[in-house]
This record gives sequence, structure tokens and C-alpha cells, in this order.
Amino acid sequence: MNNNEPQQPQQINIELGEKEAEGIYSNLAIISHSPAEFIMDFTRILPGVPKARVLSRIVMTPQHAKLLLAALNDNIIRYEQQYGEIIVNDGAMMPPVEGQKFH
Repeated sequence: MNNNEPQQPQQINIELGEKEAEGIYSNLAIISHSPAEFIMDFTRILPGVPKARVLSRIVMTPQHAKLLLAALNDNIIRYEQQYGEIIVNDGAMMPPVEGQKFH
């Protein structure tokens, strides 16, 4: 194989199970990191319920976290071009969660 020839992109076949296809609703993500990984805990907070349980945890490398950020940004731009600007109220930012330390 000649090293100067352009490589064909690898095609990935992704299977979506029935349970995963239902999705999990989350309105709060707590993101932390170490030198080796980013950890994203997704939870759901409800009015009048003082406690929230982590519904899903995603762990990824810093490189994949940065690629995710770029993909989200690209999708938000395309969403807003199609449907209009997403308005984020000042109240949308949650205070720190008890037991969490943010730097």
C-alpha cells in the first residue's frame, strides 16, 4: 500500500438497542475531570424533590470530550439556523450541588 494514497474513512455500523432507543431525560449534567478523563454525570431534578440520582455516567478521554464539544457546537449552530436562537435564561445555571467541588 502506498503511504501517499488518501485513506478511505472507516464506516462504523452502530446498533441501537430497544432500551437505549427510549433515551433518558436529563436536565442537569455534572461534569468533572482528571488529567486522563472527563466524567459526565446526567441526572434529573424535579420540583419539590430534594435529592437527585445519577441516571447515566459517561467517561471519555480529554480528546473525545473536545470532539464532543465541537460536535455539539456544530449541531447547535445548525439547529438555530433551522429553528431560531435557543434562549438560555439566567436562572438556567444551577448552584453547586451539595458534595460537589468545582474549581
